[in-house]
Parts: sequence; C-alpha cells; structure tokens
Amino acid sequence: MAEKRKRCSEAHNIAHKLESREIGNKSIIQGHSQIMFRNFELQEEFDTNQPSKIVQILSARSMIFALGKSGLCAAFDRHTNEKLCFLNLINPHEQILRLFHNKENNSLITISAHASRKFPIIKCRTTPLECIRRAQPDAGFALFEGEKLICPDSVKFDRINGKVLTFSAKRHIHKVFDMKSYKLLYSISDKEVVDIMISSGLMLLASRVTPCGSSLPLKILSIDDGKVLKSFHLALLPNKRVHFVDLIHDKIFVHQENEWLQMVDVQSEKMIELRKQEFEKPSALIFFHGKRLILTFHSGIVCVWNLQGEVVASYRNHLVQIFPGCIVHLTHDDELFLFYDKIECSINIINSLTGNCCAKIGGNDSDVGKICRNRSNLSLMQNTVQDIFENITALCYDEERNEIYTGNKNGFIHAWSN
Repeated sequence: MAEKRKRCSEAHNIAHKLESREIGNKSIIQGHSQIMFRNFELQEEFDTNQPSKIVQILSARSMIFALGKSGLCAAFDRHTNEKLCFLNLINPHEQILRLFHNKENNSLITISAHASRKFPIIKCRTTPLECIRRAQPDAGFALFEGEKLICPDSVKFDRINGKVLTFSAKRHIHKVFDMKSYKLLYSISDKEVVDIMISSGLMLLASRVTPCGSSLPLKILSIDDGKVLKSFHLALLPNKRVHFVDLIHDKIFVHQENEWLQMVDVQSEKMIELRKQEFEKPSALIFFHGKRLILTFHSGIVCVWNLQGEVVASYRNHLVQIFPGCIVHLTHDDELFLFYDKIECSINIINSLTGNCCAKIGGNDSDVGKICRNRSNLSLMQNTVQDIFENITALCYDEERNEIYTGNKNGFIHAWSN
C-alpha cells in the first residue's frame, strides 16, 4: 500500500508538472505574441498604379504580390521597396484570378482566364521566384496545357500533401498531379462525384445524395496513389439540406440545415454530435489541421473542439465575428489569427485557443502619431491613415519578416512592422 501511494504521488507530481509546463507554455506564447506585434507602425506604401480593389496579397522571399480585382498582379521587392514587374504583361488579354506560392520548388503559380470570353479557358503558369526578382516574369512556363480546363472547371492546391487537383466538369474527370514536378499521378473518372475533400494522406469523395435523401455515398482514397481504402454510406436526416461535408485527419464533418455539427470516425463510422446546450449551432468554422482542432463561431462566442467531440476551450469575443467575405489570416502554426474589424477600423491579433487579443493596430480612438511615427514618410503617402483602415480589402502576414501587409480598394499596399 505504501508503494502504491508512492507511485500515485509520483504520478500526481508528474501530471502537475506537465500541467504547469503547459500553462507556462501558453503564457510564454501569449507574451511572445505581444512582444512580436508591439509598436507596429506604418512603414511603407506601394502603388500598383491601377485603381483596382486589392483582392489577394501574397508574400514570399521578401517579395510582395498584390492581385487586383481587375486581374492585374504587381510584384514588389521589400528590400528595395521598388516595383519589380507586372505579371500580366505576358498576355495582357488574360485576367489573373488567384495566386499560389509553391514552396515545393520556390515558384509562384498564377491562375488566369481570358477576360472577354463567356466561358473562359483556365490557364496556369509557374514562374521561379528568383526570375520575378530579376524582373523576368516571362521566364516561367504554362502548366496542365493538355487539360483544356474551361469555367466552371477548377484547379485546387493541396499544400498539406504536395498535390495539385484539376477537375473537368464536362468530362467528369479529376486528376492529381505532383506539386513539385507537375507529373500526373492518377485520374478519377466518376460522374456521381460532386465534391472532393483532402486531409493528411487521405482524400474523401462525396457522391450525389441518394434519391430518397437518406444517405450520402462516400469513398476514402489514398492521396498518394488513388487507391480506394473504404466505401460506405453516411446516414442523413431526410429533407434536411447538407450545408457542407469536410475531412480533417480521419474524421468526417457533416452539417445539415438547422442541425448540430456531426463528426464521423472514418475507421469505426461512429458518429458524434458536437453538441453543447449553452452554445448555438455554428455560423462558421475554421479547421486547424496542425493542432487537430476545430473553431466554431456564433454571435461572438467561439468554441474550440478536439477530434473527440469535446470542448477544450470557449470564450466570448465581440471582435471575432466570422462571416462570408470577412478578412482573416491564420498563422501557419494555427496559434494566432489576424482579423480586420471594419467597425472599429483595426487589425486584431487573436490567440486562437484563448481568444485573448495579443495586439491591435489602429482603432477609432487610435493616435495617428503612434501608428506612423515617421511623419516625413507619412507625408509622402497618397492615403491617410484613416483612409487606410476604413478601406482594407486584403490582409497578409509575413511570418519570416514579422510584417503585416494590407491592401485597399484603390490599389495600394501598406506594410506594417515594428
């Protein structure tokens, strides 16, 4: 009995140390985040020379890429703060729709389409980052030329597994390519497949709901070779529209109209409802693949769920109002998310697990002098600080340089750092 009490005491001490260390780590992370974003100021303004709303900002290797709604994409060197080139000059009749930084081979992929066609052909092009730095945007080459992708066809980038997926709606064919070499790995031809979801090592194929609406046919495939690992029918509540189906690790998430979010284990097919009576059904979700967590949002209340269907944290934060079209940027480790609050005219850095606001840039009651201490630099800018915060349309955080980039409706990019 004495030996048993000794072992229990040792186990309790170890558990207490682990718990203390975890709490300490969270405190360190919180303090580190506050230091990282302390005294952030407006440093530089970049002009794309096109009065077009900025819809995407991407940073890579000390370069900033700004994509306007007009389809124009400008590249800037953050070292020299000079404009490098426009990526559209290769084919001025095409509009760039989206940008992707391919870290597998240090290149920039642009997805574009012909501006004047009713059903434009989708084109992809890859350009080495170093060629763009040398102002040589024509040094790249076209991708997937033999696919003949026409809207509403699509191209998806799977950063987790290093894959590229293309879909031809007319031929009902999905193709999977290696992201580094762009080599075709395999094809999936199935007219019944309506959506594909990807997680680490796995691919989920969702087919059309059965005629009676009672089940959803699903297939689990290996992302590397396309081999079918499992096929089954997921039971549904009849006459309830399916809002979304998603896959995170080995769990399938299903949300039907006016129902609780459901989580289904791929192996056992066991279903768990993410139900907590004091919280209403989620209006938006964010999946944290790295931390194996889900954030649900509703009316300023945020719940953090693990993959066992348990709430590990919950908090109320009026700043966190996630809705379609809002501007949010997640850090790669899922520790923080940057959120633009249009009402308060501020950028807020939020700890995703605690809801604490680590830092805030701007705000209706902010002092312009603190936001931009270099008054001479401010006088050269074409946008006032108030105009900048009132008209933010895109947001990006460069973790390597610890800088925030914002874009506005007039085609300007602004750099913030400490």
